[in-house]
Amino acid sequence: MVEARSLSIVLAGDLVLDEPDGAYWLAGIAPALRAADLAIGHLEVPHTICGAELAGDVPAPGAPPENLASIAEAGFAMLSLAGNHIADCGAQGIADTCAGLAACGVAFAGAGQDLAEARRPAIVTRNGRRVALLSYNCVGPEAAWAAPARAGCAYLPIATADGSPIAPTAPLEAMTDAAREILADDIASARAQADIVLVALHKGIVHTPAKLAPYERAVAHAAIDAGADAVIGHHAHIIRGIEFHRGKPILHGLGNGCVVTRALSPSQNHPARAAWAERRKVLFGFEPDPAYSLAPFHPEAVNAMLVRLDYTDDAVLSVSMIAVDVKPPGRPVLAAEPRAGEIRKYLEAITIAAGLPPIRVDRAGRVIAA
Repeated sequence: MVEARSLSIVLAGDLVLDEPDGAYWLAGIAPALRAADLAIGHLEVPHTICGAELAGDVPAPGAPPENLASIAEAGFAMLSLAGNHIADCGAQGIADTCAGLAACGVAFAGAGQDLAEARRPAIVTRNGRRVALLSYNCVGPEAAWAAPARAGCAYLPIATADGSPIAPTAPLEAMTDAAREILADDIASARAQADIVLVALHKGIVHTPAKLAPYERAVAHAAIDAGADAVIGHHAHIIRGIEFHRGKPILHGLGNGCVVTRALSPSQNHPARAAWAERRKVLFGFEPDPAYSLAPFHPEAVNAMLVRLDYTDDAVLSVSMIAVDVKPPGRPVLAAEPRAGEIRKYLEAITIAAGLPPIRVDRAGRVIAA
């Protein structure tokens, strides 16, 4: 039996690498990823040359398959896949992505050729500890969900306020018993195989500072209650607050890990994507900074972060945020002072603004319940 030692895990949010030379775009955060024993991110889009488009959401284009090697070389060894765009290029796009990640030695969870595969935890061993990752899509669209005989992503059904189908623009409101049962079953299965269980949730309200949807705390707490050691949120493309439940961290939104894409530009030949680029300005009340041509998000999205979880020899956990500044046209870099201090204060402020218990982030980035 291998003796357990200290373990560091660095977590990043959404990864969309539509541009060539993925290594360049990731280089600004790679030192923090490589310094950890394990780095985990969320792969937002399929990496494929398949041109199929799934109906049900504004489809993302397939990203260059060669950028999967760049993701691995930057330090990522594990990725969550369950999100609203992973099925945008259909079953072939998912198959190509999974095969590409396997070829690069990157473990993944949350999508597959059927529901059983999508719900299966990814498990890696580091420093004598087995780490399991489960990944779920909470925001739809339902067409992207895996089924017993259909490729897609793992999901948690969230009730809508008006009974409409689950979709990113639907009024997603309440935790369901079915979601609670999925979490209980899958976390118990993962716990039987691993020492640390992480649950990644694609959830929340996009392009909006601080605000949490009504279901978000309930579903995150349910994951901790079922035995998860940490909950990792992403999807909003802007960072969210951090809370602790039963002493375990809930990262409500990691924001953009590295997103460089032309799919959100109004100047393109794809009508649906061009229309969405214009519509979201009205829906969310912001005009993207033209300097951020590859990351045209809310102005506050330049305040970004990685989060580090440290397990010591006696399994005591500390949580630290690593401040990240997003530089034009969308390249994330590790932030130096005084910019890092501004981002730490921003995290404290949005945590309170979301109605979460206050936290304090010290100069070293350690996150402490206030």
